[in-house]
Amino acid sequence: MAGELILVVEDDGKSRRLVHDVLEYEGYRVAEATAGDEGVRLAKELVPALILMDIQLPVLDGIAALALIREDPATRTIPVVAVTASAMEHDRPKIRAAGFDGHQHKPINVREFVALVRRMVDSGARGEA
Repeated sequence: MAGELILVVEDDGKSRRLVHDVLEYEGYRVAEATAGDEGVRLAKELVPALILMDIQLPVLDGIAALALIREDPATRTIPVVAVTASAMEHDRPKIRAAGFDGHQHKPINVREFVALVRRMVDSGARGEA
């Protein structure tokens, strides 16, 4: 079902715009943050169906932001997908250990990305995918 709100936490303007446009084309509503602390604030304020989180973010990195999201009862069940540059593949075990519900490489493959988003949104709360 489209129309769900997805929060995109990404500091790179081109990457954020691409993700925004793809999600909007697929019928999702999109909120955006450019720093980890802003992402945490918007997650608490908006309680989106899914959060797409870059790892290397200003102010608060994606792993620290995820920890704050998981601490709050209002946001702890929101699925959060790490969206990272392919060059950071060596960080994948650290990303998995941090508690992300999924992982997406940048640059995104649009078909794979849309399938992942649908799967995560359709599964509802984290841990059900």
